[in-house]
Amino acid sequence: MLKIILSEMHHSLKVTKWGWIQWPFLYFMVPGACSLVTVHQPPVLTTALGHDVVMPCTIFHNETMLTPPVLYWMYLTQNTANSRLWIPSEKYEGRVDLLDNNANSFNKSILLKNVQWADSGKYLCRLSIITENDRFRRKGNETLLMVYDTMIFNLTSHNDSLLWCQVNVTLDPGFVLSIFHDGCKLQTVDSAPGDAVTALPYVTLSEAVSLRSGGKYECQLHLDKDLITKSIFHYHPPAAEEGEEPENVSVTLSITVSEHVVGFPEPWFLYVGLLLVPFTILMGLVTALLMCRS
Repeated sequence: MLKIILSEMHHSLKVTKWGWIQWPFLYFMVPGACSLVTVHQPPVLTTALGHDVVMPCTIFHNETMLTPPVLYWMYLTQNTANSRLWIPSEKYEGRVDLLDNNANSFNKSILLKNVQWADSGKYLCRLSIITENDRFRRKGNETLLMVYDTMIFNLTSHNDSLLWCQVNVTLDPGFVLSIFHDGCKLQTVDSAPGDAVTALPYVTLSEAVSLRSGGKYECQLHLDKDLITKSIFHYHPPAAEEGEEPENVSVTLSITVSEHVVGFPEPWFLYVGLLLVPFTILMGLVTALLMCRS
């Protein structure tokens, strides 16, 4: 009898576990089994100081909406009435636009313009929703906005053999600065870990390396494993014969911008000459045939 009871309990436990596994699938497989309305926003966004940034917020649902969702975008780092992004409070007036102005759209993303250091922090997308079955609010998982300034990558003013990289960023331990030479990471000779100054809303990261030889040096800013921005410095060692140093060029690039390559002018005279060669040969053959017939 005890064996039978234990067997039934064991069977019941297995059914319970399987039931928990199956339960999420029933939401999608059985119409009307459960309402599913979720709000999605990315956990982290990065943008350059003074640039515009899109802050995504999208609704996913399986119910009929009776009225258009009412959107609330909030800046959580500052808990005041002036922290509303949408409908914009006085602080954000003229700086925030909806990407889709259609009230019935489920894309509730916004465009935050001219991002400043004070905009760094956490944001929340929240919606008031009325469906056929219920009236409720849904919110996303918060988005952390992180800001970085223009990167400086050049020779130091006091030492021409030292290459220095610096960038201001929002305070976060995930930001890392690295310098590479022709694809190989270099050991830095001087660096600043990014200690925060109380009066400033950012920290300064800096790295310096000794110039080994000519070639392409690249300074990269990463947030965890993601490349945020980079700057390229082309170094040409002094030419001993000419007595003059070739110009060294530093170029700061976004991760979406390809490095520009200086090209040479098109050799149009060569093209024309190549075209004239078969034409001249053809004319010579035609002239020879005409002379033979005559």
